Amino acid sequence: MEEAMGAQEQTLRPDAPADVGLRVAKLNERLARYIPPREMWTPVDEALFGPIDLYRVPLEDAQTMQLKAITYAFTRHYNNNSFYHEYCTTHGVSPSDIKTVDDLFKIPLIPDLTFKQYPEGKDFARWIGSVFTGDLPKVVIKGSNPTFDEVINAFNASGLVVTYSSGTSGRFTFIPRDQKTFLTGQFGLVKSAINMWGGDLFETDGFLLFPNPSKTDLFVGKVASVYFDVVKDVQMAIDRELTTKDIQMTMSGGQGLKGRLFSYVQNRMQEKTIGKIIQWLERHDKAGGTVSLVGAPYLLYFVMQKLQADGKSFDLSEDSFVLTGGGWKVRENVRIPVKDFRKQVHDILGIPEASCFDAYGMVEGNGWMVQCPEGHYLHLPYTYYKPFVLNEDLMPAAYGESGRFAFLDALAESYPGFIITGDQVRMYEHCPVCDRPGPVLEPEIHRTTGEEARGCAEEVRRALARDFSVG
Repeated sequence: MEEAMGAQEQTLRPDAPADVGLRVAKLNERLARYIPPREMWTPVDEALFGPIDLYRVPLEDAQTMQLKAITYAFTRHYNNNSFYHEYCTTHGVSPSDIKTVDDLFKIPLIPDLTFKQYPEGKDFARWIGSVFTGDLPKVVIKGSNPTFDEVINAFNASGLVVTYSSGTSGRFTFIPRDQKTFLTGQFGLVKSAINMWGGDLFETDGFLLFPNPSKTDLFVGKVASVYFDVVKDVQMAIDRELTTKDIQMTMSGGQGLKGRLFSYVQNRMQEKTIGKIIQWLERHDKAGGTVSLVGAPYLLYFVMQKLQADGKSFDLSEDSFVLTGGGWKVRENVRIPVKDFRKQVHDILGIPEASCFDAYGMVEGNGWMVQCPEGHYLHLPYTYYKPFVLNEDLMPAAYGESGRFAFLDALAESYPGFIITGDQVRMYEHCPVCDRPGPVLEPEIHRTTGEEARGCAEEVRRALARDFSVG
């Protein structure tokens, strides 16, 4: 630990909060199994585990780490992924072409639709193997025409972590992660959160506003398993199995008697879930301990609407914490006013607005953008993650211009994490409000015109109910 901390001190800005090193040391101890042995660190590991604060690394140091980490990852995929090697050959780019930070844009970007272009049955298993980088473990798939869930379960039984997300069409995005990619991505999520929040996450009792990680392969549920390793106790909003069939029905709007019955059951479940969360808040309000609520904002929004309608409010500890993610839809065409949401968190729950953050991430990536408490801009982990905003010609747009979000993600070791997304964003060279030196995105992110709506919170919203409102 002392050796690792010594390396970290070199990349901590002098004006960083004095206790951040203590929080990260505690994180490293709590999540020791997520961290490779120091002697085995690659440039990617150096870029994630080395800095104490991912958002306060001096730009020159960060660019050095970023170039080494992404070049290492690019070389790995170029040499060990036949699909991506051929793709790079078609574009006339190889690792020898990447010498400076400016060269990083030469790395061929993959449209996110690539991970939606899969066949079914046993051919689906072969497709997973085709996008995977490296050698697959032995996978045993039974039956001649297995379902998506049966194939995923077979891969996960072999040691991989295959997860998915879905759009409104019900078409999935499938991503295969090896254990290292999955663990480092989870570590990056928690480190990003505690780098932004000054409280002690480890001493909170938690409520997960997402599905039980052990009962689904939905990415937003699976990735949240790290939450159980960092807080004292966790309760869950959705403690039941969620399969691809469930998600497909809810995202595509299941029709007929079966669809209506499913919707009715989901509505009843959401009412019970809201009551369960309120009872949990009441207990912790009386006990006086600190809490953390992590997950879909719409669910907490409905909880606060119900409390407000009943004339109730809480005075939870000021050391409590809210981390939302996945999207801000309440109903099909209604979005939660984000500023109003933070104000309600303070007025109804007693949690300071500065301790209410949103995070932006996606199933295809392992870089987590977390809002700063000063201005709520989304800060990017720029030591291992290179962001781009692309114009209509898919060329880099100037800072401050709106465009399509793309990224190079060094943490993705089991698939090429060099991706063009369908999200419309605006990026600035540094935060207009706080003094952290790295790039930021504006808080409001939308889908590009013509792209189907998606998002982890949207999946959870539809999985629980359609157009549910609190009376």
